[in-house]
Formats: sequence, C-alpha cells, structure tokens
Amino acid sequence: MNEMKLIGLGAAYPSRIVTNDDLSHCMDTSDAWIYPRTGIHARRFCTSEESAVTLALEAARKAVENAEQQGVSREELGAIVVASMSADLATPSIAAILQRELELPEVPALDINAACSGFIYGLEVAQNLASVSGRRYALVVGAEQLSRLLSMEDRSTAILFGDGAGAAVIACGELEAGTEGMRPYVRLFGARGSDVILAPGTYTGAYEKQRAEKAARIPAEEAGEAGTQMESCAATANRDVTHAEDDCIDHMRMDGREVFVFACDIIPRIIAGLLERSGETMEDIDHVVCHQANARIIRHVQRAMHWPAEKFFMNMETLGNTSAASIPTALYDLQQQGRLHRGERLILAGFGGGLTWGGCILSYDAPEVSKK
Repeated sequence: MNEMKLIGLGAAYPSRIVTNDDLSHCMDTSDAWIYPRTGIHARRFCTSEESAVTLALEAARKAVENAEQQGVSREELGAIVVASMSADLATPSIAAILQRELELPEVPALDINAACSGFIYGLEVAQNLASVSGRRYALVVGAEQLSRLLSMEDRSTAILFGDGAGAAVIACGELEAGTEGMRPYVRLFGARGSDVILAPGTYTGAYEKQRAEKAARIPAEEAGEAGTQMESCAATANRDVTHAEDDCIDHMRMDGREVFVFACDIIPRIIAGLLERSGETMEDIDHVVCHQANARIIRHVQRAMHWPAEKFFMNMETLGNTSAASIPTALYDLQQQGRLHRGERLILAGFGGGLTWGGCILSYDAPEVSKK
C-alpha cells in the first residue's frame, strides 16, 4: 500500500488581469451574465513575455523552495512530470526544460496531456517514476497558456479559461500493512472517448474522414443504435473535413451543457469511490479540491453529497478555469491562506477533455502558513 504527501507547493500567475468587464468590450457579454453562470469575475492571460514554460518554472521553483524548508533538497527528486494541453513546443517538453533550469541532470522528465485531469494523472506517473529511480520525492506541475487557444469571438469558451501554473513536491513510498495510523494514498482514474471538448493542434482531418467512411459502410438497420451514432459522427466528420482549414478546430470548443452534466455525475462518484477504497468517511477529510471549472458544478456536488460547504475550496473567481493548473493552484492558495495544516487529508478530483477523470486522497505535510 502506498502513501503520498504534499511537502511543497508553488504557483505562478500571469501579470495581465482580464475582467468580465474587459471581455464585454470585445464580445456580447457582461459580468452580470458571466458571474452567476460560472462563479468567475476575472482570469489571467499571459503577456508576450510569459508562457506555460515561464509560469511552470516559477511555480516549480516555489514548490522546491517550499520543500527545502522540510529539509528535502532538489537533488533528492526522482521525477519531473508536467501536465499541460498548451505547451509552448511539441518538443522539448516543459518538464525537460524544467529539468535543465533546475539543474537536475538524469532525472526522468516528461509531459502528459489529460486536459483538466492532468495534475492528478501526473501525481500517479511521478510517484511510479520516482520509485523506479529509487527516490522518494518527485515534482509535479500543471501549467497552461489557454489564452492562445481561445477565440474572443466564441463566448462559450473565452469567458471561462485562463492561464497559470501550479506545482507540488510529493513524498511517496510503501506502507507496511498494519502500520499504526496508516493513511494511504488512494486513487481512481477513468476515461470516456468523446469530442465534447476540442482544442487546436496539428489538425489534418484524417481521423474524422476515416470515421465518416466507416459510418457510410454500415447500414443503419444493421448497426442499430450504434449505426445512428456513426451517422452522427459521419455528419460531424464531413463538416470538419470540409472546413478543416478555416472552420474546424482553430480554437478551443466545448459543449458546455454536456460537460456540466458529466462533471455533476462523475465527481460524486469519484469521491464515493475513493472513500470506499480508503475506508474513510466525510469526517476524515479536511478539504476537497475539485477542478476549478465552474462554481455551479462544485456547489452541486457539495449539495448532492450533503457535505459542509467549507470543505470545498474554490478560487476560480479570480483565475477562471486553468485546466491542469487549477488543482495545484487551488492547493497553493489554500496553503497561502493558512488553511492547510500538517496531517490533514485531502481529496483531489478532476475531470476534463478526453473525456478523462481522476481522483485521489493524500495527506498534507508541507510547511504551514499563518492565516492571512
């Protein structure tokens, strides 16, 4: 059985603040429309001097310095994992750049993309990589520059997303059965192939074309419901292939209603599943940090589970949805507000594009900060 503890936290935010009122000058919207629907008043966008890499490096340095207060040096790190869907380059990875800048030669370093669930997936990958290298500590970062994927003409996404980075140094290892006061690291992961969230990349339309051709070969009366679904896929694919250059995935797109329904369903299931695996109860959990997508989602989860509202932390009001960075930046803000204390148990729950989801229960063992 494994254990995992947070022993260092850090975050970095771009200098440019974009309020809902700012957005109202370039699209048909207002703070009165956005805030009740999302819980977001503002978000941060990178300037020309900032990017996912610069934010990741700043957040990583803070987390490492935080861990060094515990007597853990950067030379003890056994892995660097960065979760991002908006890296500056396809290669080298953000993690490789961090490895160089932090002067950690030979430490395994890689990026992963599980969209908004990425940080939780990163924890799992990092602890396994660290164990392979025979070390107990690892650095996990979530970093995004989502502003470069947005269209200011698309109100459905431009109002939601922001840029930022969060980082954590984790301590992980094996727990012997019967260890007194044993508080294990428990996790759950899953995925459901869906294109309800799309972000631009090196799009060619080849996959969609193959889907359309496959659908055309299956008579609907033989395929039943699957055939109907494939016909829908074919229509979408044909549209996308036709407009691949100018109308398909030139900016982030999302079916907000589908994502909302998915999140409200999956997060309570994640939390219940984690508690069942760990043998813990609501009373054992001090904080629940969900992906900071929408305040309405988190409030729905809290009410559906009949948990106290104070257990659910939210900071999207000033940062928006920062995808893979949202959970680690929320952890950092919790710490800086003096609300995290040694030995506390935390549930982290994420969901996002893919569709992906993941959750874990771990412990906090980083320095405490005086309440501000």
